[in-house]
Amino acid sequence: MISEAIGSGAKRILDWIVRGVARSRINPNALTFIGLLINILCAILFGYGRFFAAGLLMIFANLFDMLDGQVARLRGRVTQFGAFFDSVIDRYSDIVVYLGIMIFYARDTLRHSTVLVVVTGLALVGSVMVSYSRARAESLAIGCKVGFLERPERVVLLIIGSLTEVGGPNPFLHKMPQVLWVLGVLSHWTVVHRIYHTWREMRETDRAAVQAAQAKRESTRGGDKLVRADYTV
Repeated sequence: MISEAIGSGAKRILDWIVRGVARSRINPNALTFIGLLINILCAILFGYGRFFAAGLLMIFANLFDMLDGQVARLRGRVTQFGAFFDSVIDRYSDIVVYLGIMIFYARDTLRHSTVLVVVTGLALVGSVMVSYSRARAESLAIGCKVGFLERPERVVLLIIGSLTEVGGPNPFLHKMPQVLWVLGVLSHWTVVHRIYHTWREMRETDRAAVQAAQAKRESTRGGDKLVRADYTV
């Protein structure tokens, strides 16, 4: 009951914001680009170790990520280019945030950690591959929205990890390294899941295609033998 009430209240607030933005006549693609600019600022904050501020700003940045599509639908301006542009900009937003985190752990500070630079790099690669594996599968007409670490979950984890980077020593704080390990491992697990899912979906189609190709090859060989035999006679 409480979660439903919170969800309903959040939806009403979001709908109110969407209607207000839609009345401003701003182009939905502009909202997408503004979200990228805010994520670049988040990356800069991460690079300087301002994790808590970056986490708060990421909440604001991803508000634009939710707004662009809803504003486009409300104004009847949903286009294929808009969907393409949103997907490309989302990848840039993901990459630049991870780069900011990598820069922080690579700097010559007390929190320098080559291990965390590598782990963050793995999380970055996994983030890109999760999206690419779905896009590639869908280009083959296969629905591939499987796996439990899609972009919303990755963003929420980064925000949670960032907001714990505040205050002094505390067992419940400073969990960004653990979050990065989770992202680094589970993003690739999601990719493996999507590869397996696509293989299962394509298995029968591929088997039929291989059998048809082999049958055609055998028939072609048989025709060649008949031609050579006739020529000999």
